[in-house]
Amino acid sequence: MAMERTSSNISREDDQQNGNGEKRNTDAAELESVERIFESKKVPSWQNQLTLRAFVVSFILGILFTFIVMKLNLTTGIIPSLNVSAGLLGFFFVKTWTKFLDKSGLLKQPFTRQENTVIQTCVVATSGIAFSGGFGSYLFGMSEIIAKQSHEANAEQNTKNPSLVWMIAFLFVVSFLGLFSVVPLRKIMIIDFKLIYPSGTATAHLINSFHTPQGAKLAKKQVRALGKFFSFSFLWGFFQWFFTGGDGCGFSSFPTFGLKAYENKFFFDFSATYVGVGMICPYLINVSLLVGSILSWGIMWPLINEKKGDWYPADLKSSSLHGLQGYRVFIGIAMILGDGLYNFVKVLGHTLYGLYHQFKDHRFNPNTPITGNSPPDLPSLSYDDQKRARLFLKDQIPVWIAITGYLTIAIISAATLPHIFHQLKWYYIATIYIFAPALAFCNAYGCGLTDWSLASTYGKLAIFVIGAWVGGENGGVLAGLAACGVMMNIVATASDLTQDFKTGYMTLASPRSMFVSQVVGTAMGCVISPCVFWLFYKAFDDLGIPGSEYPAPYALVYRNMAILGVEGFSALPSRCLTLCYIFFAFAIFVNGIRDSVGNNWARFIPIPMAMAIPFYIGGYFAIDMCVGSLILYIWSRVNKAKADAFGPAVASGLICGDGIWTLPSSILALAGINPPICMKFLSRSSNIKVDSFLNP
Repeated sequence: MAMERTSSNISREDDQQNGNGEKRNTDAAELESVERIFESKKVPSWQNQLTLRAFVVSFILGILFTFIVMKLNLTTGIIPSLNVSAGLLGFFFVKTWTKFLDKSGLLKQPFTRQENTVIQTCVVATSGIAFSGGFGSYLFGMSEIIAKQSHEANAEQNTKNPSLVWMIAFLFVVSFLGLFSVVPLRKIMIIDFKLIYPSGTATAHLINSFHTPQGAKLAKKQVRALGKFFSFSFLWGFFQWFFTGGDGCGFSSFPTFGLKAYENKFFFDFSATYVGVGMICPYLINVSLLVGSILSWGIMWPLINEKKGDWYPADLKSSSLHGLQGYRVFIGIAMILGDGLYNFVKVLGHTLYGLYHQFKDHRFNPNTPITGNSPPDLPSLSYDDQKRARLFLKDQIPVWIAITGYLTIAIISAATLPHIFHQLKWYYIATIYIFAPALAFCNAYGCGLTDWSLASTYGKLAIFVIGAWVGGENGGVLAGLAACGVMMNIVATASDLTQDFKTGYMTLASPRSMFVSQVVGTAMGCVISPCVFWLFYKAFDDLGIPGSEYPAPYALVYRNMAILGVEGFSALPSRCLTLCYIFFAFAIFVNGIRDSVGNNWARFIPIPMAMAIPFYIGGYFAIDMCVGSLILYIWSRVNKAKADAFGPAVASGLICGDGIWTLPSSILALAGINPPICMKFLSRSSNIKVDSFLNP
C-alpha cells in the first residue's frame, strides 16, 4: 500500500509540472494530505509527549500483552504483530481517561496522536521482551525439565533452572544494546532509504485515523467492538475452565472433520486466542500450518510409527529422541533451518543490493544524502513528507550518546554475563558484540523491506558458532543457548525500534520520545516478563511437558539445536538424518519456487517455516487459526469495508480477553482450586463403552 501511494504522488507531481490539470491535482493532493488535516493542531514538544498517564497505561497494557505473548510462547510459538492492537487499546484506555477528566473539568493536556504513539511503542517494547527473552525457547531450554526430555547433554554444566534473580539480571544486561546500535542509522533507514516497515506504517495510519475528526466516529465504533469481544473472550475462557478443565476434559477430546488422527492431534478446542490470531495472520500462514499438520501428523508420523522395531527400538518412551520423537523434532528443525537460511541469504542479498544502489546514486549525485543529519532535498518531497522530515530531524539523538551507551553496556555485559553463565567467557561475549551492530543493521534493514524479522535465525547462528567453540565437555550446550539470547535480544530490539521510528515519523512523534519510550518499555519488560513466566512456572507443574496445556515446544527445539552444535548427528535414529536433508532441501526448494513464480501464484504455495511448526506440537491450533481466517474471509465477502475496519478490533478483543483470563486461571492453579465440572465429547462407540462400565 505504501509503495502504491508513493507512485501516485510521483504521477501527480509530473502532471503538475506539465501544467495539465494543475489545480485539480493540487486540490486532490491537499485532500489526501494527512498533515493538512492536523495543521491546526500544535505538535507537543518531545518532553510533553512523554506523559505520566502514557506510562501508566503502557504498564497496564504491557502486563496484558506479556501474558498474551507468554501464552503463545508456551503453546504454539507463533507470535503475531501486536502493534495495531497496542495502538488500538492505548487509544481506548487514554480516551476513556481523558473523557472522564474532561467532564469533571480536570483535563489539563489533550490526548494527541504523538502520545498514542508513545504508548504503542512502550507496550510493544515491553511485550517484545517476552519473545526475545526466550521464555518459550532458549532460556527455558536450559532447564532440567527440557534437558530430561532430550536425554542428551543433560549434565549439570549444560543445565540451568529458571530463577527470577538471574533472569531479570540477564535481560537487563543484554536487552538495551540493540537500541543504541541503530540510533545513528535512523535517518538513513527512514528518510534516505525510505524503507516501508509495513507494520509500523499500518500502525501509524491507524493512530492517525483515530485522531482525525473524520476518524473519531469510526474509532468509537472500533473500540466498542473491541470491548464486546474482549468481554466475550474473557467469559469464554472462564466457561472453558469451569466446565472443561482438568486432565482428559474439554473440547480438545473431540476430533474434527472426521479425520482419523494419529495420537488425536487434530481437534478444534475453541480457543479465542488462536481464532483471533488467525484473523490477524495472513491466510497463507494459517493454510500452511494446516498443510504441515496434515503432512506430519496425518501422513508421516503414522507411516514412521509402523517402522517401530525396524528404524528404532520398539520399547522406547514416546519422549525419547532415539525414537519417533527424534523424527518429529529434527525434521521440524531441518525445515526451520532451511527456511531461515534461504530467507537470511535473500534478505542479505536485498540489503547489499539496496545499499549498492543507494551508494551508487550518491556517487553520481553527491547531493543525495546517505549519512549524517543534513536535511534532505525537501522541495522534492510531498507536503506530508516535508513536514515529517523536518520534525524527524529536529530532535536529534547525538551519535556520541549511542556509541557511549553501546560501549558502556557492552563492557558491563561482558563483565556480568560470565557470573550468570560461567560457561560463557568474556571473550565469547566480546566477539558477539563486535559483529552484533552489523547484524542488527541487516535485520532492521531487512525488516523494513519485508516486515520479516530474522532475530531467531541470528540467534540460531550464535548457538552453532559459540556452542562449537566452547565444546560439549565445557558446557557448550548452555553457552550456545545463552549466546543465542544475547544475539536475539540485540537484533530483535534493533528492528523493533526502527519500526517504531517509522511509526513516529508518520505521526510526528519525536525520535527522542520514541527512544525514551522504547527504553522505558524495555526496562518494564525486563521485570514484567520474568515475573509472568515465573507465575506460569509455579502455577503449572507440567509446564514444558509434551501433551500438557503449555508444552513450550520450541524450548526442546532450541536445546536440540545446541546439542547438534556440540555433538553432531550421531544420536539421531535411523534414516532421520536422510529425512532431515530431504526436508531441509524441500524448504529451500519451495521458497525458491515461491519467489520465482511471482506474487500472484506465490500466495497459493505454503510457507515452509509455518509448515514446520506443527511437525512437533500437533495441528490443533492450526484448525483454530483457519477458523479465524474463514470468519474474516466470509466477512470480507459480505462486507469488505466493515471487515477491514473492524476485523483488527474483533481479533484484538478475542486475543486480549483470552489472554487476560490467563492471569486469574494461573492464580486459581497456584491456589490449588480445580474446575468443578469435567465436560467431555466422546464418539458413539466410546460412549457405549463408558455407559457399560458405569452401568454394568
